[in-house]
Amino acid sequence: MLRKLLKSLFSILPDKVYIQLKFFYHFKKFANLKNPKTFNEKIQWLKLHDRKDVYTTMVDKYDAKKYVADRIGSEYVIPAYGVWERFEDIDFDCLPNQFVLKTTHDCGGIVICRDKTSFDKKNAKVFLEKHLNFNYFKEGREWPYKNVKPRILAEKYMENEGLNGNSLVDYKFYCFNGKPKFLYVSSGLENHATASISFLNLDWTFAEYERSDYKPLTRIPPKPLNYEKMLEICETMSQGVKFLRVDLYEVNGKIYSSELTFHPGSGFTRFKNDAHDVEIGNMLGLYKG
Repeated sequence: MLRKLLKSLFSILPDKVYIQLKFFYHFKKFANLKNPKTFNEKIQWLKLHDRKDVYTTMVDKYDAKKYVADRIGSEYVIPAYGVWERFEDIDFDCLPNQFVLKTTHDCGGIVICRDKTSFDKKNAKVFLEKHLNFNYFKEGREWPYKNVKPRILAEKYMENEGLNGNSLVDYKFYCFNGKPKFLYVSSGLENHATASISFLNLDWTFAEYERSDYKPLTRIPPKPLNYEKMLEICETMSQGVKFLRVDLYEVNGKIYSSELTFHPGSGFTRFKNDAHDVEIGNMLGLYKG
C-alpha cells in the first residue's frame, strides 16, 4: 500500500522534480541541469529541453516504420502484418505461423511466436495488456513517449538462417550531433543473470566503457557484413538530432532497422568508471544544431 501511494505521489510531480529525485536515487547526487557534464546528466537535460513533435513518430514502433522507410528505404524496415488497439481485435487466422507481437509505446512489451499451433494466446494477452496499461512516459519522463498511442503491432519473425532462435544481434550505435561515435552489442538479454553487453569502438575493438549492470562479452562478435552501410544509415537517421541511438539488425546479410532511442536507460545507466560518464558526455554538444 505504501509503495502504491508513493508511486501515485511521484507520478504527479513536475518533470524536473521527478527527474532530480530519480537521478538522486540512482547516483546519490542531483543532476547538474544548469551546466550538465556527464552523459547521464545531459540525457536528463535533453528530456526537459529537446522536444520536437517528430520524436513521437520516431519512437512509436509502428509509425517509425514509415519514418525510416522515407529516409533510407522500405527495404530496411521489418514488414508489419497489422496494428491493433486491443488484443481481442487481432485476427490470428491472418497471421503466419511465426510472428512477433510488440506494444508500440514502451520497452519490453514483446511476445515471440515461433509456432502458431502451440502459441499461448492467454498468457500473451495477459502480458501485452499489462504493457498496454503501462504509462512508459511517467516511468522516466522521456518526452517522446508522452503522446504515443498504446497499440499492439504484429511484424515478421526475423531469424538468421541455419541458426536457432535468439540468434539476432542488436547493434546499438550511439550518434552525437549526426555522427556515430561507438556502439554496443549484447548477448543473452532474455536472461539478465547470464546476459552480456560490451561497448565497441567504430574500428571494431573493445571500447573501455563498461556498464555496471551487465558483465562484458568474453570476445568480440564477428563484424557485420554490411558494417560500413550501417554507419551510413546511422548518419542519415541521426542528422539534426543532438543525440540518437540507432539500433540495427543484420539478418541473412540484410540490414533492418530495430528502433530509435533518444534516452538510453532513461539517463540512469551507471558506468563502472564514473570518468567514462564524463568522457561520453563530452561527445554530446547540447548547443550544436
